[in-house]
Amino acid sequence: MTSAGRWRAFDEPLRALFESGRLSNALSLTIVGTAFTTFALLKLMGWPGLIGVLGTLVVLSVASFAAHRAAIEWQGLLPISLLVFVIWSALSTAWSSDPGTTLASALYQWSWAFLGIYLALVRDTIQVVRVVGDVLRFLLTLSLALEVLSGLLIDMPIAFLGIEGNIAHLGPIQGLFGSRNALALVSVIALVTFFVEWRTRSVTRGRAAYSLPLAVICLLLTRSPVAAVVIVVVVAAALALSLLRGVADERRRFSWQVTLAVASVVVGIVAWALRDPIIAALDAGHALNVRHALWIRMWDLTKVHPLIGWGWAGIWRDDQAPFVIADLLVGGEHQNGLNAYLDVLLQLGAAGLLLFGVLVVLALGRSWLIASNKRSVIHTWAPLVLIALLATSATESVTLVDYGWLLLVVCTVKASQNMSWRNALPHAPAGPALR
Repeated sequence: MTSAGRWRAFDEPLRALFESGRLSNALSLTIVGTAFTTFALLKLMGWPGLIGVLGTLVVLSVASFAAHRAAIEWQGLLPISLLVFVIWSALSTAWSSDPGTTLASALYQWSWAFLGIYLALVRDTIQVVRVVGDVLRFLLTLSLALEVLSGLLIDMPIAFLGIEGNIAHLGPIQGLFGSRNALALVSVIALVTFFVEWRTRSVTRGRAAYSLPLAVICLLLTRSPVAAVVIVVVVAAALALSLLRGVADERRRFSWQVTLAVASVVVGIVAWALRDPIIAALDAGHALNVRHALWIRMWDLTKVHPLIGWGWAGIWRDDQAPFVIADLLVGGEHQNGLNAYLDVLLQLGAAGLLLFGVLVVLALGRSWLIASNKRSVIHTWAPLVLIALLATSATESVTLVDYGWLLLVVCTVKASQNMSWRNALPHAPAGPALR
C-alpha cells in the first residue's frame, strides 16, 4: 500500500468519527457540563486540571469543526459585536500592569467563546436546549443529593465544596456551584430550559414531571433574594413574549412591542424609587451593603484608567492590581466585582463597557424579535436565558466567565444566524446538511 493509501485508510475513519452526530452530542454535553462545574473542578483538580480539560475540549472541537466545515454557512453568522469585544479584551494586554496574566485571561475567555461558537454553529437550537437540559438535570440532582448527604445523612459539612448542610433547616443551599446565588441562577436557567423542553415535547412527560419540580425545589432552597427578583423578571418576560406571539398582525405586534418597552422602563423607574422597601421585603440589606461597599471602591479605581481600564482578567486575581487594592479596602477576598457591568468598566474601561453593552443589547434585541415573530416555542429559550443572565449580572459578574459567558456567546451567535444585516448580501451556495 502506498503512503497516500495508508493515509486515506487512517483519515477516512477519523473523519467519519468527527462527523458523527454521537461525537458532536457527547462533546456538547462535556462542554456544557464543564462550563457549569468549573467551581467544583477547580476544587477537585485546581487550575492545571481545568486548563487541561478546557484545552482538550478546544482541540476536539477544532477537529469536529473541520469535519463539519462544508455544512456551515459562515456569512453573517459570527456577530461583529462579539468579535470586537473579545479583540478589545485581548488588546488590553498592551496596557495591563501584568501582561502575562491578562494574556492568559484573554486566552481563557477566547477558549470558552470558541466552544460557544462551536455549540451554536454545529448544533441546532433544540439540540442545544436538550444538551443544557440534560446537564442541568444531572447537576441539580447531584447538588440536591450532596446537600441531603451533608445535612441529613452524615450531618457535617462537605468543606472542599463549601456545602454546609443547611438543607435540614430548609436552606440556604449552594450545591456544586459555590454560592446560593449561583445555584439560584442555574435553577432559573434550568426552569426555562425544562419548560421549553416540555412545551416542544422533546422529553417524555415523566422526565418533564421530574425536572420542573427539581428546579423549583433547588431555587426555593437557595433562599436567594437575587433569585426572587430574577424569577419575577423572567416570568414577566415570558408572559410578554406569550402575548406578542399571540398577535398575528405585524403592525399591532409592533405597537405592542413599543408599549411593552415603555412599560418596562416605567416599572424599572418605579422599582428604583421603591428600592428601600423592596430590599427590606427581600431581607437583602446585608448582602447589598457588602456589594455597595465593593462597588464604591471599584468606582474609585475606574477613575485611574477611565477609558481603557486596568486590563482584562475575568476572574479576579488576588495578587494583581486593581483587585488586590479593592479587596484590601473592603477587607475581604472576591473572585469578581459582583456586578458584571461595573466589572467590565474596571477591567476594560468605558470603551469596553460600550462594546459589551452593544453586544448584549444586540443579542437580546435580536433574540427577542425572533422569539416574538416565529411560531416555534424553541425560539423563546435564548431571550429568556439572556434576561436571566443580564438581570443577575447586576449583582453577580456571571456573564463574564464560564457558563454565563458560554451561554451569552451561544445566544448571541444563534440570534445573529437569524437576524444579521450581512444576510442581505449575496450568499455562497450552501453546503450539505449536517449529519
